[in-house]
Amino acid sequence: MQTPPPVGVEKAPDLTAPSDSSAHPATGVEALCESASAASGQAISPTLYNVDLAPTKRAGRSWSGYSIFTLWANDVHSLGNYAFAIGLFALGLGGWQILLALGIGAALLFGLLNLSGFMGVKTGVPFPVMSRISFGIRGAQIASLLRGAVAVAWFGIQTYLASVVFRVMLVAMFPGLGELDKDSILGLSTLGWIAFVILWIVQLVIVSFGMEMIRKYEAFAGPIILVTMAAIAVWIFMEAGGAIAWSSDNALEGPQMWLTIFAGGALWVSIYGTFVLNFCDFTRSAVSKKAVVRGNFWGIPINMLVFGAIVVVMAGGQFKINGTIIESPSDIVQTIPNTLFLVLACLALLILTIAVNLMANFVAPVYALTNLFPKHLDFRKAAFVSAVIGLVILPWNLYNNPLVIVYFLGGLGALLGPLFGVVMADYWLIRRGKVNVPELYTASPEGAYYYKNGVNPRAIIAMVPAAVLALLIAFVPALAAAAPFAWFFAAGIAAAVYFFIADRSQRLEDRDGEAIAVASKH
Repeated sequence: MQTPPPVGVEKAPDLTAPSDSSAHPATGVEALCESASAASGQAISPTLYNVDLAPTKRAGRSWSGYSIFTLWANDVHSLGNYAFAIGLFALGLGGWQILLALGIGAALLFGLLNLSGFMGVKTGVPFPVMSRISFGIRGAQIASLLRGAVAVAWFGIQTYLASVVFRVMLVAMFPGLGELDKDSILGLSTLGWIAFVILWIVQLVIVSFGMEMIRKYEAFAGPIILVTMAAIAVWIFMEAGGAIAWSSDNALEGPQMWLTIFAGGALWVSIYGTFVLNFCDFTRSAVSKKAVVRGNFWGIPINMLVFGAIVVVMAGGQFKINGTIIESPSDIVQTIPNTLFLVLACLALLILTIAVNLMANFVAPVYALTNLFPKHLDFRKAAFVSAVIGLVILPWNLYNNPLVIVYFLGGLGALLGPLFGVVMADYWLIRRGKVNVPELYTASPEGAYYYKNGVNPRAIIAMVPAAVLALLIAFVPALAAAAPFAWFFAAGIAAAVYFFIADRSQRLEDRDGEAIAVASKH
């Protein structure tokens, strides 16, 4: 157990030491909380604080503008995003119309992500702790578990989709393995199981080294993805004879065209509705707000326009060649006649999918579980639990069941817009950025974020009408026309309701968390 610093000593204690202790995890957390309590003058609770949930020190933060950019370099060019954007071509939008739709979405995302990212830079805390500001020290479990549940399911699904590409690569390299792809064990072939488990282990190993290793992997993967996708686009352009089709045979015109353009832009924001919610998980280690803005600028509007150009060339080139519309770049990769180039392209897609999965679907449930059991789970142990859940749910069966995707994952995803609306309204409109960071970790009834038994009932009340509307839009066919804009309706209603019912008599103090902060590289 660490000895609290004597009164009058300005230097804060090393709060990261207990995490490396060989003692029982709870003992390490208790010692850490004692040191943090002495340093801050607050009663820091071991049920709310550990080395992963603690704020990060400003000195030593390592996420630069380039680090933020590579997050988007990977995530924007995900196979799911390509399928979505190519789907706009299939709906009848032409080249410039697709670029406009993506540009509208990018402009909105740039603003939303900056607002969300600045919160992480200022406080240095992950999303489960950030949501305590609005929902209370216990009510925050609702927000973090909703986000984590969506993410852990998609972690398993994305790992499965990556394993399909891996199987193509393995059979191309070793044709004899094709025999292992013909049976079925719990819905997956022997080769499918081998490919899935290998990718599952690779991701678990990367995450087990913490956020710093994720930053390094994203920085490694980003340039590879950009070069690979550009190379595939150039190849299809050459195969099409140096010309592309700028639209399909069912090109839209007039009001329907403009509605589809704006719907495409709104859906582009909805796709990132999960990420704008917990962007602070990454920006808590950003060196400055300027780094967040620079990374977002090059990674969102600029990178997304490059992405759009690649989509137009791929979809238009393939349509020019044989009149068919591809579903994703993997369709093109499988037609590459040269085995070496096919294997390299598959390897790049695997690197991409792992990068996307780590940032979008692994970090959120890890922090959610750590927040749920701070005495017993650190980042590495929570990562293992998340990965096991992503395996035992047999995600390929989920993916192949439209009802599960639509009603379970779709329903949970619809609730993330209201969460975002409440958090943003509370932080920016009610508090105007004023946060007492040490009190986010105290269980005292006198604490600023204790509210009523640890839950802010006004935040829950604000969520209800927005959540009901989001679910109705998601599941009622008569409201299908509003579906592309559901995230905005839900977030906007939740924000407006909370703005009017929030308790304006509460004391607002602005106090940083440096006294209880830990090094950002952990």
